[in-house]
Amino acid sequence: MSLPLLSKVVVGAFAGSGVIHLVRPQVFEPIVPKVLPRKRELVYVSGVAELACAAGLVAPRTRSVAGLASAGLLAAVFPANLQMAADAWAAAQRKPTTQRRVMQVGTIARLPLQWPLIKGALAARSS
Repeated sequence: MSLPLLSKVVVGAFAGSGVIHLVRPQVFEPIVPKVLPRKRELVYVSGVAELACAAGLVAPRTRSVAGLASAGLLAAVFPANLQMAADAWAAAQRKPTTQRRVMQVGTIARLPLQWPLIKGALAARSS
Protein backbone atom coordinates (compact mmCIF):
# COMPACT_ATOMS: atom_id res chain seq x y z
CA MET A 1 0.00 0.00 0.00
CA SER A 2 1.20 3.53 -0.76
CA LEU A 3 2.11 6.03 1.92
CA PRO A 4 -0.41 8.77 2.73
CA LEU A 5 0.64 12.25 1.58
CA LEU A 6 1.35 13.50 5.09
CA SER A 7 3.56 10.46 5.70
CA LYS A 8 5.47 11.32 2.51
CA VAL A 9 6.00 14.82 3.89
CA VAL A 10 7.52 13.26 7.02
CA VAL A 11 9.84 11.11 4.88
CA GLY A 12 10.98 14.15 2.88
CA ALA A 13 11.46 16.31 5.95
CA PHE A 14 13.43 13.61 7.76
CA ALA A 15 15.59 12.82 4.73
CA GLY A 16 16.46 16.44 4.06
CA SER A 17 16.94 17.42 7.66
CA GLY A 18 18.89 14.24 8.46
CA VAL A 19 21.43 14.99 5.75
CA ILE A 20 21.84 18.58 6.94
CA HIS A 21 22.34 17.34 10.52
CA LEU A 22 25.30 15.25 9.35
CA VAL A 23 26.81 17.66 6.81
CA ARG A 24 26.36 20.94 8.73
CA PRO A 25 25.79 20.06 12.40
CA GLN A 26 26.67 23.59 13.49
CA VAL A 27 23.34 24.74 12.04
CA PHE A 28 21.47 22.71 14.66
CA GLU A 29 23.75 23.01 17.68
CA PRO A 30 22.27 26.34 18.87
CA ILE A 31 18.78 24.85 19.15
CA VAL A 32 19.81 21.94 21.35
CA PRO A 33 18.31 22.85 24.73
CA LYS A 34 20.93 24.51 26.89
CA VAL A 35 20.59 21.92 29.68
CA LEU A 36 21.76 19.10 27.40
CA PRO A 37 25.49 18.35 27.11
CA ARG A 38 27.45 17.25 24.01
CA LYS A 39 25.44 19.22 21.51
CA ARG A 40 27.37 18.10 18.41
CA GLU A 41 26.91 14.42 19.29
CA LEU A 42 23.19 14.93 19.87
CA VAL A 43 22.87 16.61 16.48
CA TYR A 44 24.61 13.67 14.80
CA VAL A 45 22.46 11.12 16.64
CA SER A 46 19.25 12.93 15.75
CA GLY A 47 20.36 13.17 12.10
CA VAL A 48 21.02 9.45 11.91
CA ALA A 49 17.69 8.80 13.63
CA GLU A 50 15.88 10.98 11.09
CA LEU A 51 17.50 9.13 8.18
CA ALA A 52 16.69 5.75 9.73
CA CYS A 53 13.07 6.75 10.28
CA ALA A 54 12.77 8.05 6.70
CA ALA A 55 14.15 4.78 5.33
CA GLY A 56 11.91 2.76 7.62
CA LEU A 57 8.80 4.64 6.51
CA VAL A 58 9.58 3.95 2.86
CA ALA A 59 9.98 0.19 3.34
CA PRO A 60 6.58 -1.51 3.75
CA ARG A 61 7.91 -4.20 6.10
CA THR A 62 9.24 -1.66 8.60
CA ARG A 63 6.53 1.01 8.40
CA SER A 64 4.75 -0.03 11.56
CA VAL A 65 7.84 0.28 13.74
CA ALA A 66 9.21 3.26 11.79
CA GLY A 67 5.90 5.13 12.13
CA LEU A 68 5.99 4.77 15.88
CA ALA A 69 9.71 5.64 16.02
CA SER A 70 9.13 8.68 13.80
CA ALA A 71 6.31 9.95 16.03
CA GLY A 72 8.57 9.46 19.05
CA LEU A 73 11.43 11.29 17.38
CA LEU A 74 9.18 14.20 16.44
CA ALA A 75 8.03 14.43 20.06
CA ALA A 76 11.61 14.14 21.33
CA VAL A 77 12.90 17.03 19.20
CA PHE A 78 10.03 19.33 20.15
CA PRO A 79 12.09 20.90 22.98
CA ALA A 80 14.69 21.92 20.36
CA ASN A 81 11.93 23.62 18.38
CA LEU A 82 10.84 25.42 21.55
CA GLN A 83 14.45 26.49 22.17
CA MET A 84 14.71 27.84 18.63
CA ALA A 85 11.49 29.82 19.06
CA ALA A 86 12.59 31.19 22.43
CA ASP A 87 15.97 32.22 21.03
CA ALA A 88 14.37 33.87 17.99
CA TRP A 89 11.93 35.71 20.24
CA ALA A 90 14.73 36.97 22.49
CA ALA A 91 16.87 38.06 19.52
CA ALA A 92 13.97 39.98 17.98
CA GLN A 93 13.25 41.70 21.29
CA ARG A 94 16.91 42.60 21.82
CA LYS A 95 17.50 44.02 18.35
CA PRO A 96 14.36 44.14 16.20
CA THR A 97 15.26 43.75 12.54
CA THR A 98 13.08 42.49 9.71
CA GLN A 99 15.09 39.28 9.49
CA ARG A 100 14.78 38.64 13.22
CA ARG A 101 11.04 39.36 13.19
CA VAL A 102 10.55 36.93 10.29
CA MET A 103 12.55 34.28 12.18
CA GLN A 104 10.53 34.98 15.32
CA VAL A 105 7.21 34.53 13.53
CA GLY A 106 8.41 31.52 11.54
CA THR A 107 9.73 29.59 14.50
CA ILE A 108 6.58 30.19 16.52
CA ALA A 109 4.31 29.32 13.59
CA ARG A 110 6.28 26.10 13.13
CA LEU A 111 5.50 24.75 16.61
CA PRO A 112 1.91 23.60 15.94
CA LEU A 113 3.03 21.91 12.70
CA GLN A 114 4.74 19.23 14.78
CA TRP A 115 1.37 17.65 15.58
CA PRO A 116 0.28 16.99 11.97
CA LEU A 117 3.73 15.51 11.32
CA ILE A 118 3.25 13.16 14.27
CA LYS A 119 -0.15 12.24 12.85
CA GLY A 120 1.47 11.57 9.46
CA ALA A 121 4.12 9.35 11.06
CA LEU A 122 1.48 7.34 12.85
CA ALA A 123 -0.66 7.10 9.69
CA ALA A 124 2.22 5.33 7.94
CA ARG A 125 1.86 2.43 10.36
CA SER A 126 -1.35 1.25 8.72
CA SER A 127 -0.36 1.76 5.10
